[in-house]
Amino acid sequence: MDMSPPPPMAPVKKHYTAMTFFWGRKSEVLFTNWPGDSRGMYALALIVVFLLAAGAEIISTHRLDRLAHNKGLAQTAVHTLRVGLMYLLMLAVMSFNGGIFIAACVGHAVGFLLFRSAIFSKPSEELTISREESKHCDLPSTSC
Repeated sequence: MDMSPPPPMAPVKKHYTAMTFFWGRKSEVLFTNWPGDSRGMYALALIVVFLLAAGAEIISTHRLDRLAHNKGLAQTAVHTLRVGLMYLLMLAVMSFNGGIFIAACVGHAVGFLLFRSAIFSKPSEELTISREESKHCDLPSTSC
């Protein structure tokens, strides 16, 4: 019977997660060690978060089921994609990095401005949707 002591355990890397907003490029967003210490990767993280937020607004706007044979399945797929994007954004913002938070907010604002606001929409589009058609829109409105 071997009475030697067990081998020492590998050192555990302690990881600290901020619980308040902080400013700086050294953070983790969505994946371990990403974006890391690189300025370029931090800029890429800001762009990805911006595009995720704008994409969530685009998906909330367009009726993607018009060409589908099974409208209920298409609506479910669009809803699932939108919710998935929103959860990814929530996780990114939970990094508590101020730049990531601002990128998410600006992405939502730009997406809303371009695809959902009255500035760029045609007035005739709103008038041509009948009351019956409006009951069967892809997604519920996220506006107040």
